[in-house]
Amino acid sequence: MKKLIIIVVLSLFGLLFIAAIPASSTYINPVKISAIVGIQSLLPDKNYQKEFNVKPGGTLTIDLRTGGSISIEGWNKDVVSADVIVKGRDSEEIVVEFEQNGNNVEINSYYGGNDDSYHSNAKLVVKIPNNYNVELNTMGGEVKIYNVNGKMSGRTMGGGLDLKNLKGNLDLTTMGGEVTVRDCEVNGKVHTMGGDVIIENVTGDLNAKTMGGKVKQVNVKSSSGSTGSEVNISTMGGPIEVDRALNGAKVKTMGGEITVNYAEKFVDAETMGGDIEIKSVDGAIRAKTMGGDIEAKMIGDPSKGDRSVSLNSMGGDITLTVPAGLSMDIEIEIAFTKNYEGDVKIESDFKLNEEISKEWIKSKGSARKYLKGKASIGDGKHKIRINTINGNVYLKKG
Repeated sequence: MKKLIIIVVLSLFGLLFIAAIPASSTYINPVKISAIVGIQSLLPDKNYQKEFNVKPGGTLTIDLRTGGSISIEGWNKDVVSADVIVKGRDSEEIVVEFEQNGNNVEINSYYGGNDDSYHSNAKLVVKIPNNYNVELNTMGGEVKIYNVNGKMSGRTMGGGLDLKNLKGNLDLTTMGGEVTVRDCEVNGKVHTMGGDVIIENVTGDLNAKTMGGKVKQVNVKSSSGSTGSEVNISTMGGPIEVDRALNGAKVKTMGGEITVNYAEKFVDAETMGGDIEIKSVDGAIRAKTMGGDIEAKMIGDPSKGDRSVSLNSMGGDITLTVPAGLSMDIEIEIAFTKNYEGDVKIESDFKLNEEISKEWIKSKGSARKYLKGKASIGDGKHKIRINTINGNVYLKKG
């Protein structure tokens, strides 16, 4: 009965509404509606196809001021082949220009109409000689570059960077999108203002940075025949994972966990909030977290190289494993507040001299005492410094 009453009321309201509309306004042309809805799909695409005979070593310059995706692939021909498709309501107002200057080719797009706002979607597919350079800029769209040997630089204002089978130097930025670098021999840097960075099977000195996203690095090693440089990764917010860093790793995140599976020479890791796990490093260790646990393991010949350690947590447990024969100057300090009195401890496989401060110290905010452990092992060559607040410290013999 309630449903019936509601239906009747709504029906009467609808009749009154229709009666209030002038007769000349009640007719709706379905053909016109169909035409309006489908007008954009009926607009023809604009297609440009160009080929240029060039020699290896030239430069492809792309400037898509209209925005659009870019796909570049190297091939074994001394030809630059370009295919541009422009779609959208204002496709007829989009101007695409091509220019060749010696071995160099330029492709530009811009809006030629009078309206400040326009709607179009451009897609650029280019094939270039395998040995060729690339300079690009697009106001927004995904960028793909495959099978190219040369210098590659530029930016997209919004879209992913997909890089594969490249050799040479990179300087590429996206203002927002995922960056993927796979199966490359490259030096340089990649940067995203917001998105994940994945670097896999890469040889070279490549720095990766994201303003917000995770960073994952798998099977990356230094340039062949050179000393190379360390893995250098930073993110404003997100986890970092490093698989192998044969020339050391310097990693920093403003908020997230850090994992380093294997490194040589050194690891320098810092997070503003999260755990740090360094599974094995043949060298020195520096790790700092504003809130989280730290776990690190040193491996290798204890008589070779720099093997100093500095581990700091503002609130968490710290576990360090070192080779049995390592010469060390050990200083461990645990600050604890009244709520943690009697709960913190130092466990060590090496004999330490421990002491607890007698007085509560208030110079650093809340009142705190200190549990300290010190020792000199061997000739005390390598400094081992461990500090935490309201956490435990575990020093183990590997």
